[in-house]
Amino acid sequence: MKKIYIAGPDVFEKDSIEIGKRLVELCRQYGYEGLYPLDNIVDFDQEKHKIAQDIFEANAAMIQKADIVIANLNAFRGKEADSGTVWECGYAYGLGKKVYGYMDSLQDYIENFSEDEKFAEGNHFVDDKGRLIEDFAYPINLMLACSVKLVRGDFEDVLKQVAGE
Repeated sequence: MKKIYIAGPDVFEKDSIEIGKRLVELCRQYGYEGLYPLDNIVDFDQEKHKIAQDIFEANAAMIQKADIVIANLNAFRGKEADSGTVWECGYAYGLGKKVYGYMDSLQDYIENFSEDEKFAEGNHFVDDKGRLIEDFAYPINLMLACSVKLVRGDFEDVLKQVAGE
């Protein structure tokens, strides 16, 4: 049975355990084994850096065991996807895994900026600090968009697509 690593900031939600159980069950319904980061056993009775290192190593090991990564790439605490999730996608891509990302909207990234947040400079836009706003007709940074198969929708929408391939 193929294994799917479930990546995303869902682990920070108050009901993260229930979310994980639901996503793992969806994987099972589609004939996959779901690997959810919070299923790792970590000793939280130790120094914070050691806890962080243990979480990092356990999640990296899960990704290594997975055949596929499905990541929640919706904006988290800003206009971009969760940085830990982005790392997991890049790591999986580097390992040669199939990586999918789902988003509520696939509108161009630049459309996430209001008129008060972007300023025309020649034939491009910059932010309030004068930094170029990426505009390659992708909903996320090109490095992620070019390494992940993007799906508009939710986790199950990706599972349906994966199962159909």
